[in-house]
Amino acid sequence: MIHKKRSPSLIRICLLFAIAMTLAVPASAEWKEKVLYSFQGGTDGSLPAGGVIFDKVGNLYGATIEGGSTACPPGWCGTIYQLSPPTQKGGQWTETVLYVFKGHDQNDGSSPSGGLIADSAGNFYGVTGYGGSGLCVLFGTATGCGTVFKLSPPAQKSGAWTETVLYNFRGGKDGDLPGGPLVFDSAGNLYGATEFGGGKGATCNAFYGGNCGTVFKLSPPKQKGGKWTEKVLHRFAGGTDGANPNGGLLLDGKGNVYGTTVGGGGTGCQGPGCGTAFELKPPTKTGGGWNEKMLHHFTDGNDGAGPNGDLIFDAKGSLYGTAGGGGRQGVGVVFSLAAKPRGVWVESVLHNFTINKGGRNPWGPVTFDSSGSLYGTAHAAASDKFGGVVFAMKRGTGGKWSFAVLYNFAGAPDGAYPVSRLIFDPFGNLYSTAQGGGTGQACQGGCGAVFKLSP
Repeated sequence: MIHKKRSPSLIRICLLFAIAMTLAVPASAEWKEKVLYSFQGGTDGSLPAGGVIFDKVGNLYGATIEGGSTACPPGWCGTIYQLSPPTQKGGQWTETVLYVFKGHDQNDGSSPSGGLIADSAGNFYGVTGYGGSGLCVLFGTATGCGTVFKLSPPAQKSGAWTETVLYNFRGGKDGDLPGGPLVFDSAGNLYGATEFGGGKGATCNAFYGGNCGTVFKLSPPKQKGGKWTEKVLHRFAGGTDGANPNGGLLLDGKGNVYGTTVGGGGTGCQGPGCGTAFELKPPTKTGGGWNEKMLHHFTDGNDGAGPNGDLIFDAKGSLYGTAGGGGRQGVGVVFSLAAKPRGVWVESVLHNFTINKGGRNPWGPVTFDSSGSLYGTAHAAASDKFGGVVFAMKRGTGGKWSFAVLYNFAGAPDGAYPVSRLIFDPFGNLYSTAQGGGTGQACQGGCGAVFKLSP
């Protein structure tokens, strides 16, 4: 089973990324794409998840859901990888596998599903959907309930990276199947979501016990060598409360947490609902509970269905995101949520994807440049193309947004099916991953690729 989640803003630890966000990238057509690395589906990994992040010297880092090792039922174990730029013009990027997950039988995670974030010391943090010491079972096989992990660089350049499991999910009230990237607050606490578990809601998914998911906070130990502590901030109950949060949380300056659920909310969709956008407010007194506020119930009308998480703010405090379904033709939308007086939030659809033109089913988030233009991906292409698109949107007069396709993926040996956040380098180039395509022959439709897109 493949889980495609996703995420909020990655931790920006490097000058490269900071500078990049000050550049306005023109939303023009005919950008040039280059595949930097094609996964081969063996020990090097396959099915990249969560996009990539830069370090200070221009290396890229990411995760693959599969590949690495076959010791993790029900599938491969997954990897963390580094891509190093060529040392001379015209050379090739070089992949190095930094860590291969070992799975439930070794009390380690498996299937890293949400990409990476980093701290100022160069440590990486993420989640695995499976593995760990939890006792969850899927299709009769003990898989574990997922983990939160830390990957630390070696003390010496030639040494091995060190993985530490910070938390093992138990599959009950604490959650099951974490997904999406984590996010730090200013005090070093980590926030994330699990799609299932939590102990509330009975109809969300039969394979995972039916419970509807959680939002959690993981606090670092007060003393060196201590344990990280998990606290569940909210347990989703389904229905109007929302169901199955899909990761990619967002924090504001007041400590409020924003996210989406793929289910619950409006009843115009088959299954558990059309999805929600929510806010969690911290307790007003010590020991109090977090308070959920529902910002929007999606209805599968023109407003979209199945929002993807990884919301972002603009300068005025409005939220922007994508929904993979719904809209006029049922193949997804780009939307905004604006705060109005008396605590009311109003959704606006900025773009309706169509079946025959411009891509469809956006399963990844959007990214701003400094001019306020939006960039994103659609998982599938229009009917006359193969494997997804990269698009740009620019705000025009009267608040209307123009839409342009920057690149159509062609499928193997090109990439296919992009679902992750795009990031900029200092020169206005975009980078991300595609879950299919590439030159790898071990996977049907290709094992995935890391790509660069240049104006």
